[in-house]
Parts: sequence; structure tokens; C-alpha cells
Amino acid sequence: MMRYISKGDLEIVAVNSGILMVGIGIMCLVPIVIDLLYFEFNTLSFVVPSVMSIGFGYFLMHYFKKSRSKKVKMKHGMMISSLAWFWAGIIGGLVFSLATNIPIIDGIFESVSALTGTGITIYQNVEILPQSILFFRGFEQWIGGLGVIVVVLMFITGSGSISSKLYYSEAREEKLRPSVKATIRETLKIYLVFTVLGTAMLILAGMPAFDSLCNTFSLISTGGMAVKNLNIGYYHNDMIYLVSIVIMIMGSVSFLAYYRIIKTRGKSLIGDVQFQALLTIIAAATLVLYFLSDIIPMELLFTVTSVITTTGASVASVEAMANWPSFVLLSFMAMMLVGGSSGSTVGAIKLIRIITFLKGIFGGVREIISPSRSVFTVKINGIKIPEKAISAAGNFIALYLMFILLTWALFCLFGYDPFRSLFAAISLQGNNGLELGIVNHTIHPILKIVSMFDMWTGRLEIYPILIVFRAVFEVFRR
Repeated sequence: MMRYISKGDLEIVAVNSGILMVGIGIMCLVPIVIDLLYFEFNTLSFVVPSVMSIGFGYFLMHYFKKSRSKKVKMKHGMMISSLAWFWAGIIGGLVFSLATNIPIIDGIFESVSALTGTGITIYQNVEILPQSILFFRGFEQWIGGLGVIVVVLMFITGSGSISSKLYYSEAREEKLRPSVKATIRETLKIYLVFTVLGTAMLILAGMPAFDSLCNTFSLISTGGMAVKNLNIGYYHNDMIYLVSIVIMIMGSVSFLAYYRIIKTRGKSLIGDVQFQALLTIIAAATLVLYFLSDIIPMELLFTVTSVITTTGASVASVEAMANWPSFVLLSFMAMMLVGGSSGSTVGAIKLIRIITFLKGIFGGVREIISPSRSVFTVKINGIKIPEKAISAAGNFIALYLMFILLTWALFCLFGYDPFRSLFAAISLQGNNGLELGIVNHTIHPILKIVSMFDMWTGRLEIYPILIVFRAVFEVFRR
């Protein structure tokens, strides 16, 4: 059997993972500011996991320092990225476990859910949590929306090759500037501006300042974890609902389209096929479902936006949504599969893949029915799409649906309602977070692990995780 992963490969992964572990440890120290501000005295809950991450990271950097100068390939980047997200979930889970005395598996679940932008909480009552923990949940979502690797790369120095491989390994393809470092800087600037803008808009709409900051973290990252048990519905304020809808849409549009707004006088956004599709789906789905149900219009518009942007924020309770017509919930499932724009903070399959796949199908049909069997070129935004890209989109969609099918089968195996189980499986894999009362602290530990795996693979778009499994298989086989 051919070996694809050598000892040298693992050493390259180890030394670069060490750098990211140090960065993850430093990020855990940020909420201490809130802890001290509110006199909560949970400092050790942040310091202990932080020291663990920094210490282990420095150990790997020192022990494998000879591999620091070796060239990083895409397979290395994908393994490093996968392990960094896995490690960030564990370290964040330790914070939750130490600060709130929940089981470690529940803490890791909460952390993974926040980082991946899924937003399903394991806590029964989030309103009794310390402010520093509420901030940490929001901060994890904010970091995860931009990308753990992207944020850490912003503050470390290294070769352009390493930065490039790690950047692309985190399910990102679009470059705003010629270099990856410059792209990350511009992306972070846009993200920060939108975060400040979103917080200000929510404050002006009547939301308290602390809630506004944490909820903006959640909404702009399309994460969905709020600081109230009833999520955004707690505020009973249509203006807050409308502002939240705007922030969710802001987070689900490609950073590249934003970056080019000034240069193109807005045409990059208005003419972006993903942005057009996103708004069309929101408008059409809201209108159709309004006439087919008796759901309150604002609740329907908010939920449709939350579903397609994979945010998972809500204004209706879980119990109320579970009783909505089956056709409405099936429509939500379809939209949860699609997601928002590639190059944004959203999860799911993403609009560009769906558009590419559908255009490929229509192109194939036209070739078959054409009298001369002419070859038709598939174009998106005037750019020719190669056959390889169409095939890749189809392959990913098939693999994505396979993961959902397996999760659905496991939930059914444990005795859960098939319809609600399918809703949960699609939500978990797409990092959406809306669910119908199945995924909570009471589910079997095996299902908690499966759910975390879905969230992890969904955020990194499956392939990096498969490469890690291949590496583990080869190591144990030897």
C-alpha cells in the first residue's frame, strides 16, 4: 500500500500546530477583561486552559523546531487546520467546564458549537451564566466566523507559503489582495467595521450595550448563540429584529464583494450572483410561506433569513417552531442545505456550489438536445467555469448529503422522531443551529460526539478532516 503521510509530514504538522496552539491560548485570555470588569473572579477558568495551550504549543515548537523551515504543502495545511479547530474546541470546552461546572463533554460541545458558528447551546438557562462566559461564547463565534486560522495568522509571522496553505485549508478560496497576509488584514478590517456598526445599530434599536456586543458577535459571524434563553425573541422589538436581519445578511455576503464596493461603485455587490440569489431566496421564501401558513410575518422573515444565512438565531421558541406546518419546516431544511455566499462566514453547501452544479446540469441538458450537439460554456458573472469545478461541486454535494444521511440514521437508531432527526442532522452539518428540541444536554454522549463531528466537518468542508483520518489510519497501520 502506498504511503501518503510520512514521519516528516507529521513533524511539519506538529511544529506548525504548536504555533497555532499558542495563538489559541492567547485568545482565551481576552475574556479576562470582562471577568475583571464585572468582578466575577473566574480568572483561573481562562488562565488554566490558556497556559495548557500555550505550554503544549511551545513544547511542539521546540521539540520539532528542525521542521520549521520545511515546505508546507496543502495536505499539511489541511491537517494543521483540522487539528487547530479540534484543539480550540477542547481548550474552549475546558473554559466552560471550569467556569460553570458542567461535564467536560458538554463544555467541548458548547465550544465546538460556538466556534463553528452552529450555535446550539448545551445550557438550559444561559441567563444565569457569568458575563465573562457569555462574552466568551460570543467571542468564540466571532473568531470562528472569520476563522481560527485566519485570526491567528494575522498576528504571527511566517513565510507566505505557510500562510497561503493554512488560509486555503480553512475552506477559503477568494483573495482580496495579491498576498494572503494582505487579504487577511483587509478581511479583518471589514469584519471589525461591521462588528462596530452592528453593535451601534442594536444599541440605537434599544438593546443594552453588553447584549448588543455579544449578539453582534453572534449575528455577524452567523453563529446564532444569544445571551437570552429566548434568543433575539426575548426583546419583543421589531426594530431589533430588523437590525438583526440586516446584520445576518451582512455576515453572509462574500468579503470580496465588500472589498470591491468602492472601486466598482457598488456594482461588485449588486451584480454578485450569490448576493442576488440570497436576497431572491429570502424574499420569495418569505412571500410563499406567508401565504401557505398563519405564521406572524416578522417571525417568518426573521426565521427565513436566519435559515438561509445559517445563523440559527430565532424569535420564535423551539416549541412554537416545532408546531409550524411540515411544509414550512421542509422548506427550511432545503434552505439550510443551501446556505449563503462562499467567502463569507456562513456554513452549509453554499450558493456558489449550488449555482455551479445547476448550471452544469442545464448545460449538459442543452448539449444533449442541441441539434448539432454543440458544447455550451458555463459562465457565472461572465467568468467561464471549467468542467473540473462543476464536477468538484457535484462531488462535494454528494459527500455532504452522505454525512447528513449517516447522522440522520444514528439519531433514528437512538429512537428520535425521523422528521425532527433529519432537521437536526441538516442543521448540524450546515452549522445552522436551528433545531426542533432534540439536540440538548440530555442526548446520549455518542450523539453529542457525532454532533460535534458534524459541526467540525461542516465548518471545514469535510476534506481536511478526511485527510486527518487518512493520516491517522496510516500511522496506526504501521
